[in-house]
Amino acid sequence: MTIVTDQPISTIDLKLPSGDAAERGSTADVRQIVEGVISDIRERGDEAVREYSKKFDDYAPDSFLLSEEQLDEIVARVPEQVLEDIRFVQEQVRHMAQKQLESLSDFEIETLPGVLLGQKHVPIQAAGAYIPGGKYPLLASAHMTIVTAKVAGVERVAACTPLIKGEVPDATVAAMRLAGADEIYLLGGIQAVAAMAVGTETIAPVNMLAGPGNAFVAEAKRQLFGEVGIDLFAGPTEVLIVADEHADPFVVAVDLLSQAEHGPDSPAILITTSEDLGRTVIEHIDALLPGMSTRDFAEAAWRDWGAVHVVTTLDDAYALADRYASEHVQILTQQPREALEKMHDYGALFLGEGTCVSYGDKVIGTNHVLPTRGAARYTGGLWVGKYLRTVTYQEVVNEESSAFLGELCGRAARVERFEGHARSGDIRAAKYGGAELPWTEHTFQR
Repeated sequence: MTIVTDQPISTIDLKLPSGDAAERGSTADVRQIVEGVISDIRERGDEAVREYSKKFDDYAPDSFLLSEEQLDEIVARVPEQVLEDIRFVQEQVRHMAQKQLESLSDFEIETLPGVLLGQKHVPIQAAGAYIPGGKYPLLASAHMTIVTAKVAGVERVAACTPLIKGEVPDATVAAMRLAGADEIYLLGGIQAVAAMAVGTETIAPVNMLAGPGNAFVAEAKRQLFGEVGIDLFAGPTEVLIVADEHADPFVVAVDLLSQAEHGPDSPAILITTSEDLGRTVIEHIDALLPGMSTRDFAEAAWRDWGAVHVVTTLDDAYALADRYASEHVQILTQQPREALEKMHDYGALFLGEGTCVSYGDKVIGTNHVLPTRGAARYTGGLWVGKYLRTVTYQEVVNEESSAFLGELCGRAARVERFEGHARSGDIRAAKYGGAELPWTEHTFQR
């Protein structure tokens, strides 16, 4: 993670990343592979999708779409406690998305007599949700992408998830169905994203893609952006903790490692006002790592992308955290809500020891699809508004107002040398206000 150093902040760096930032980007090989797969699917459709699924996942059925009967069988295999937990978490996500939707309002105003301007929030018609598989079944992504889309009013949600080591991820599929997906496909990787975006003989195209994935999925979304909308340009998961001398160093260490396990290139950053705390956190992490079942990812992430900065004041800590613009920012200080006023650039804030980033990832109800790699400087994460198009409309029902606007439009357009635009204004000034048309003999009967 690159830090923007527009103004100096005095720090003691107890640990700095050793990895090469370029390695976290999309390599030329990834871009070339993704480009080839997308091009092939455009040309050959289902045949190409089936071949790539066989090549990458060793799975090539007659149909990737799960039938209602198959879905019933899969859900029946999921333990009831898991289903109850899925329903509970989805209700939290649904409640948050519903409140977000209620915060958006349509309106219509009259700016001049008979001049009506309005705004409407209209859901997109079709969305594609990608639920990753790979090493971990990330069923929480089903809650975040599908539930939120359905609350927004998206009519059709197509959702894809891959097999995991040749097995159907029952809990993930159950989460997709309970979330309200209209179509569920056992399909992963580039071929899933491309099929949803460009369409095939059996998969109708969508208008927007959402959901996290590996480097190939992220690159596919990047290349398809413009042809379809996407939620975010996603990168490796990031966590940054701001802690003062009152924080529990063991809690800090555990929470840093909780996100480092996402992948070997996931930054885990600590900014603290206490050098003693920083050193103790490092000691705890060194002791915890050997016993972690996800050590293969967490150890590499901490070694190559972990950092511990000691600053003089909490204001310095907030300022340095803003420079990182991290995806997840956890505040472990005596007054955690102070960060709501002091910080600006982050994907999501997690305030106080009673909460943690893992809550946001899995259970609490806010969306876990968040900006990475500094994108928090210009965008927020996935929310109900991402599935809505804010559109405007206008109507002029007063002839005197239309004549006034016509004269104004004629003058304004000719300053910009747009004669055609000017004439559209001229004819209304003439028809409704009696103005002359200097560029034609045509007259309007009044």
